[in-house]
Amino acid sequence: QVQLVESGGGSVQAGGSLRLSCGVFGYLDSRYRMAWFRQAPGKEREGVAVTDSEGRTTYAPSVKGRFTISQDNAKNTLYLQMNSLKPEDTAMYYCAADYRDIPEGARLVAMQYRYWGQGTQVTVSS
Repeated sequence: QVQLVESGGGSVQAGGSLRLSCGVFGYLDSRYRMAWFRQAPGKEREGVAVTDSEGRTTYAPSVKGRFTISQDNAKNTLYLQMNSLKPEDTAMYYCAADYRDIPEGARLVAMQYRYWGQGTQVTVSS
């Protein structure tokens, strides 16, 4: 069983920065994917960024160039550095993990992830 625990959310003004963390507890297969998703009220959950055991990264077009996903294997922690934040980035942010092989184009699809954290709120004011 894998448990994911997010932290680091908060309120920030537009143009500011936040760093989210996701602690990984339990055993995750050596060939894994870990991702950040977000969900705003009344909207579907959308993929933000994903990384994997080979270090490959994929970003949603809306955050590319502003957000950076990274991992510290020694600390079993996934990060999301968010810069130049915009009010439209306001959402609950979730950490997710899985290990099954999937098509490249499905890496930011929520149903491709088995394990989820409880979420951390990010609010960006204008």
